[in-house]
Amino acid sequence: MGGNQAAMSFLGNIAKVAFSFGLGGSLLSSSLYTVDGGQRAVIFDRIRGVLGETVGEGTHFLIPGLQKPFIFDIRTRPHTFSSVSGTKDLQMVHLTLRVLSRPNVENLPWLFVNLGTEYDEKVLPSIGNEILKAVVAQFNADQLLTERPQVSAMARESLIKRASEFNIVLDDVAITHLSYGAEFSKAVEQKQVAQQEAERSKFVVAKAEQERRAAIIRAEGESESAKLISDATSAAGMGLIELRKIEASREIAATLAKSPNVAYVPPGMNMLLGMNPGR
Repeated sequence: MGGNQAAMSFLGNIAKVAFSFGLGGSLLSSSLYTVDGGQRAVIFDRIRGVLGETVGEGTHFLIPGLQKPFIFDIRTRPHTFSSVSGTKDLQMVHLTLRVLSRPNVENLPWLFVNLGTEYDEKVLPSIGNEILKAVVAQFNADQLLTERPQVSAMARESLIKRASEFNIVLDDVAITHLSYGAEFSKAVEQKQVAQQEAERSKFVVAKAEQERRAAIIRAEGESESAKLISDATSAAGMGLIELRKIEASREIAATLAKSPNVAYVPPGMNMLLGMNPGR
């Protein structure tokens, strides 16, 4: 009986020790938290509220049940959102804006208190639309294409300044897409067609003018040639004309001599060939 009691007491002590170790391990586990690379933590204390210090990377202690960590990702993240804005000449433009944002690490407690961990989703779309509408309203629709770098620069500068009011840092801001409404696109297409037709008409007119000038020059050349011939004929008398006749006769004779079907009849033989032998 005494042995059983001793064994039971021993087992009870072991259980107490195991329970103590288990409880201690549980308390130790709940009092530790880890902040990974590219993250920061903000501590909420049930007595003092959100602590003003930001906790860096590594494993840290807290008071279980009294303190709780909230983890922030401080790496740069991309965000894309679209906006339909009106231009200075009352045309509707569809724009897509891409930003690379990250939180201001020194002011993470302020971000957590005022905006929470999803601060970027709450702030960036609203201020992005606000800035785009304000910038686009300063330009005509066609200027958005011809002066796109200036538009992007204005949007970048304004949006960076506006985001800093919420302790959000923007590393890059860019307009990635720009398109117009159907009516304006059709008007632009018609304008391009009209410009092409105008250029074609200019080409036709220029071509006709060149042909006219060529005809005038050709006529002037022919007139000058006729004048020279007339002057030469007047100066040389009929001798030049006779010379041209002789040259033409020589060319005709040379051509006929090369033909095998042509016979040469000396002068005077024509009468003999025409006589009738029976008479």
